[in-house]
Amino acid sequence: MFPGSLGQSLSGRALENGLWSYNALQIRDYATDKHKTVDDTPFGGGAGMVMRPDIIEKALNSINTPGKLFYMSPRGKALTQSKVQHIATMDNVTILCGRYEGVDQRVLDAYGFEELSIGDYVLSGGEPAALIVMDACIRLLPGVMGNEDTAGEESFSNGLLEYPHYTKPDPWIDASGKSHSVPEILKSGHHANIRAWRDKKSIELTQARRPDLLVKK
Repeated sequence: MFPGSLGQSLSGRALENGLWSYNALQIRDYATDKHKTVDDTPFGGGAGMVMRPDIIEKALNSINTPGKLFYMSPRGKALTQSKVQHIATMDNVTILCGRYEGVDQRVLDAYGFEELSIGDYVLSGGEPAALIVMDACIRLLPGVMGNEDTAGEESFSNGLLEYPHYTKPDPWIDASGKSHSVPEILKSGHHANIRAWRDKKSIELTQARRPDLLVKK
């Protein structure tokens, strides 16, 4: 599963150039029985299986510099752009990916894992969520993106959704023959007016699609 999509494009080139690195551990390698068992039935009953704390601890203690510990969980705090920006400043992080019904709470408490959520839904495992966290952080590392100003203009960087973008051709004639033009202001060359238009569009989009962000501001 790793590096997955992170081995391609900007993050892939950054990986090759040593701007970031990763070490994926298979928790089953730290199991002690012949069946490589990492889970067991939950105390109190219920469906599913729970990952054992002793096995997770062995995997965790094999890491020389684990840094900040995160556990991907739908009950965690929501991942935001400001949180991503904070994580991206850390030298090392360790992300625990749960499976089955989750992880024994005791190991999360004992080692101070911070629980992170990428949304209000449930995945079959934490690996896709971990890849999302990694992707969001890696692209902010110095030297990964070609234009260092890009990150400051994206959605959520200023608490608003990003304004619309346009490129050539202009006009664009779609398959039905209808013509679509680029807003004239973007072709005016008047940078102050363009900035004002983009700010206005960001606020309008945020109001229409994510009014909760305006409340937060």
